[in-house]
Amino acid sequence: MLAADLVILTLRGSRLHVLLVERGVEPYRGALALPGGFLRDQEEDILAAAHRELAEEAGLIDVPHLEPLGVYGEPGRDPRGRVVSVAYLAIAPRLPEPVAGTDAVGACWTPAEQVMSSQLELAFDHRRIVADGVERARVKLEYSALAAAFCGETFTISELQQVYEAVWGVRLDPRNFYRKVQSARGFIVDEGRTRRTENGRPARLFRAGPVQVLNPPMVRSAHTTPEGPDSLAAQIVSEGDRS
Repeated sequence: MLAADLVILTLRGSRLHVLLVERGVEPYRGALALPGGFLRDQEEDILAAAHRELAEEAGLIDVPHLEPLGVYGEPGRDPRGRVVSVAYLAIAPRLPEPVAGTDAVGACWTPAEQVMSSQLELAFDHRRIVADGVERARVKLEYSALAAAFCGETFTISELQQVYEAVWGVRLDPRNFYRKVQSARGFIVDEGRTRRTENGRPARLFRAGPVQVLNPPMVRSAHTTPEGPDSLAAQIVSEGDRS
């Protein structure tokens, strides 16, 4: 049997969240899981099935591009028999509240760190799939303008830093982060105006520039964690510790 599962990530309250549904049918009735399900018939495309399941189980119909994440087909991953799942990933800002439907009795945004820890039990092998999706997001943050997309049309450097910290799961030194994004020519563009922050101080506003990569020599391997010694995050943190 062939199925599609979805890892949908967004930022809410400066924390990375993943979309989960509460299963209303067996197996794992009442457990949290990723939205997804079986292809409806032999004529249904896998990507079309993914979009359909996302709309039916969580009420999300305007999620941007779904990219392939991986294929999961280990024996025993589903008690109903041999099920191969094609997982898709979407990372997008400002996604709405989900609305449960079909065989899901609930749907919610859940902090990613809770999902990947032992705090929550997930059905099937969905914790592994979530972990793969979060790792993909962390990698994409280093070679794309994904962080700026979460900030809106204009943003402060502090707001941009909060995105990196939320996705990478690390604290960054503000001075070193400021220096690195400013030294990457074309990554951000000064708007020439300011906005008052919560403490009442003016902060310069920027917008995303034409350059999509923050710092090419520091792109980390997809097989390392964001705290790895060669990662951009690690270099910012370590430089901060030495300062």
